[in-house]
Amino acid sequence: MNRNVRLPRPGRGQMRRRLEEMLRVDHAGELAAVQIYRAQKDVFRAAGRTDMADDMARMEGEEQVHLDRFNTLLTEHQTRPTLMTPLWRIAAYGLGVGTALLGEKAAHACTEAVETVIAEHYADQADEWEGRDADLAQQFREYRDDELRHHDHAVKQGAHEAPGYEVLTAVIKAGCRVAIKVSEKI
Repeated sequence: MNRNVRLPRPGRGQMRRRLEEMLRVDHAGELAAVQIYRAQKDVFRAAGRTDMADDMARMEGEEQVHLDRFNTLLTEHQTRPTLMTPLWRIAAYGLGVGTALLGEKAAHACTEAVETVIAEHYADQADEWEGRDADLAQQFREYRDDELRHHDHAVKQGAHEAPGYEVLTAVIKAGCRVAIKVSEKI
């Protein structure tokens, strides 16, 4: 069991409220991932780096599959997305542009940082829902594995060679963790 697995809350309706929190966060996270990769793709394409643009487009498409699934789950469970969606969309696109402008290694460092936090998050959710909803727990595991593939790809492409790697990834990870907490509630 991971360190962030929550115990069931007592009280009527608490399981539904927890599921709503999780769906809000996961939807926001996938929306942000799509925006980051889209922005990086746009910057690299404009710079004539079609190899990098194509790589970012591939990952954007994979994240879009996740986002589409969470859009469906929000509808099925009659849950609203976070009210922070417009801000997260802008912030994520800005993060993608900024890291792409810093170069290929910084874009990969961004991927590594984001996917580290998100993979941990999905692993925690899978553990939390294991005894409650096996299908949902399995979905979280599958998405965790997808995120880990992006993470591993970024590392292989030189994420650790990014300028200011330690500071850059620490700031991005902290931002992701704050966005998770805020999106749960708002």
